[in-house]
Amino acid sequence: MVRAMSVLSLDVIRISLHVLAATIWVGGQFLLAGLVKPLRAVDPDAPRAAANRYNLIAWPAYGLLLFTGLWNLLEAWPIRIGWHPWIEIKVLAWLLSGVGAFLHIRAKGSTLMLAIGGALSSVFAVVTLVLGVALRFQ
Repeated sequence: MVRAMSVLSLDVIRISLHVLAATIWVGGQFLLAGLVKPLRAVDPDAPRAAANRYNLIAWPAYGLLLFTGLWNLLEAWPIRIGWHPWIEIKVLAWLLSGVGAFLHIRAKGSTLMLAIGGALSSVFAVVTLVLGVALRFQ
């Protein structure tokens, strides 16, 4: 029992929540992108309906990424000397991913804005993910 408690530490919970939120935010975007064509074949409004349902879990996951990201930073702070510039870039990429998703959602009737918003969100989500992994090795 003592061994099991040491494995399930706050660090494990914190990092697991962060990875889960990233999986939902990043992976969900790519899953939906892959489903657009088959969903349209079923019903032209099906992609929008699926995206609306996805947003119900995606935006809380986006917020959880901020919360757990700050928590990760606070936990690592005593062992790091100074502020790593990649952290600033990661936070900017996280923010731009959210802005892209917001633009994508608000692109009523504009195919160009729909595409730009979706692309911005997905590209910056992947940049954020890669920087997060890279920072774990710093």
